[in-house]
Amino acid sequence: MQFQDYYSVLGVARSADEAAIKRAYRELARKYHPDVNKAHDAEDRFKTLNEAYQVLSDADKRSKYDRFGSDWERYQSAPAAQSGGPDFGDWFARQNTGSNARYQYRTSGGEGNSDFFETLFGSTGSRRGRRRTARRGDDHEQTVEVGLREAFSGTTRTFDMQVSEPCTECGGDGFIGGSMCFACGATGLVPRRGRIEVTIPAGIREGQKVRVAGKGSPGLDGGSPGDVFLRVRLKPDSVFTIEGNDLKTDVAVPLYTALLGGEVVVPTLTGKVALTVPPETQNGRVFRLRRQGWPTVTDSSERGDLLARVSVVLPTNLAEHEQNLFEQLRDQRATSTSSQTDPAGNAAEG
Repeated sequence: MQFQDYYSVLGVARSADEAAIKRAYRELARKYHPDVNKAHDAEDRFKTLNEAYQVLSDADKRSKYDRFGSDWERYQSAPAAQSGGPDFGDWFARQNTGSNARYQYRTSGGEGNSDFFETLFGSTGSRRGRRRTARRGDDHEQTVEVGLREAFSGTTRTFDMQVSEPCTECGGDGFIGGSMCFACGATGLVPRRGRIEVTIPAGIREGQKVRVAGKGSPGLDGGSPGDVFLRVRLKPDSVFTIEGNDLKTDVAVPLYTALLGGEVVVPTLTGKVALTVPPETQNGRVFRLRRQGWPTVTDSSERGDLLARVSVVLPTNLAEHEQNLFEQLRDQRATSTSSQTDPAGNAAEG
């Protein structure tokens, strides 16, 4: 079997500590898990990652790996040292070309384990007892577009996304009989594709986030999964804009209504309301409609105001008699204005 440099496999330095090794393994295991990565070599790479992690995450095994290097796999496959068994000198001589040194071993009691094996591999009756620290999975964030009217009243979104569930092979523990579970890579969780429905609350604002608990990356060593955060992006609306807690809109007012006064219809997000416009209302004037604005996320009954800006609409396609009337009004206004000033342009005294 070709020798694998376990440090290169995990992409860490030989001086890396246990936390760095675990972190590197976790990231690569998620990337190359066969349930996620469909590349032809993903399964082989995943198995190699697990092999490297099993050795480098165990202080005793790592020490021996660092000591024997490329001979690690051959030492691992050495014949068991049974009482009265073969002389290991011949085996080591074959593995270490050019060396004439011979190694002797002796049995260490009724179990038949040699001192040599206890030195090299530790007691064969001992189990891997390294403490595992639960680590929470990573959070993820993505943008979701929501229409302004949807955000006003609240809505839902359905997503196809990867979720995690307990591994059936190891019962969610991550290890089977003290050995790493290859089905989940010691995470205790396996990914699967699933659909989730997310509620977007009423009154959500641009840039605010909706938390989807437990749908992020799976945790390690029994840790809880991370969350998904949906950052809201409001689509532009053709009628309304948001300013703080207030909504803003333009309301068309006919010229005659602006001059003489009257009622106009103003759109709101809950229906239409009537607005009384006083005589001689100027173009661009803003009217405030109380509690017709944007709701708050914590209490949808609390709302801002609606700011309705007057946009005077001039008449078009005037009939001849209408044009004559406007000309008469123009002439009368001109005469009235000129009578209030003297030839020098000074205002006349009353």
